[in-house]
Amino acid sequence: MTRSANTSVPPDLADLMARYLDRQTANHGAGLAANLDGGEVEAFDAAPVQTVDPRVAWDEALTVVRFLDPTAATRGWQVPPEWSILVAAQEPATALAFAVGNYPQQVRHVRPLLHGADLTTLRPSAGRPVTVAALTAWATRAAEQGQFQNVLTALGALRLARQFDAAETLARLEVPQAWRALWVNEAAALAWHRGHADEAAASWQQQAESVPVLFNRGMAALFLGRSAEARFPLAGAARQLPEAGAWHHLAGLYIALAEMTA
Repeated sequence: MTRSANTSVPPDLADLMARYLDRQTANHGAGLAANLDGGEVEAFDAAPVQTVDPRVAWDEALTVVRFLDPTAATRGWQVPPEWSILVAAQEPATALAFAVGNYPQQVRHVRPLLHGADLTTLRPSAGRPVTVAALTAWATRAAEQGQFQNVLTALGALRLARQFDAAETLARLEVPQAWRALWVNEAAALAWHRGHADEAAASWQQQAESVPVLFNRGMAALFLGRSAEARFPLAGAARQLPEAGAWHHLAGLYIALAEMTA
């Protein structure tokens, strides 16, 4: 069926997913990795997925910092030990928080979205932890020395490794006021990814409005089964995210999914 330019019908999710994956192939410069094995959406899910370039993942993993601390120049931030191991070990994600360490290319498990799965069943679960001894030691030293920049990236990396208790220890640290917005968002993301969805959603509702917080409010509402509530905050985030960026595309996917399931 051909849609007119003035139609209010949301784009077909399969078409949107295909366009998103095309962008991944075409635009490494925006942090979009070529993860396709052929041109079909179904084949993308059926075949082994190419590992995301760790440098691409790292750039996207720091995007949130530039919104919650506009004065932060992340170019010189230290990559945590064992980052490449973490990227290679990531299982496909669906409900992804906008937080340090997370990158949109983790959302590559297309089939549940295309086939009408109950979104509440697609929230993160604990999963198997990844052994990252060097990262853990680095995080400990950073905390002891008050290196909050490194502590923040260690917190995100430990969450990716599903070393939730170690990440929780960092999340409880007292930090300077300038870091508070980033810190409370990270604490909520930690709760979300360890399976405490209601706690995380409540925290994002209480946080001051920002692009990452709007994204996370909408994402949480979507995967808590409240699709009608998800569209407004996701749209607010998408409008402020660079159109060439992977986080903008992921927000668009979540908006289309909210439209289809509301």
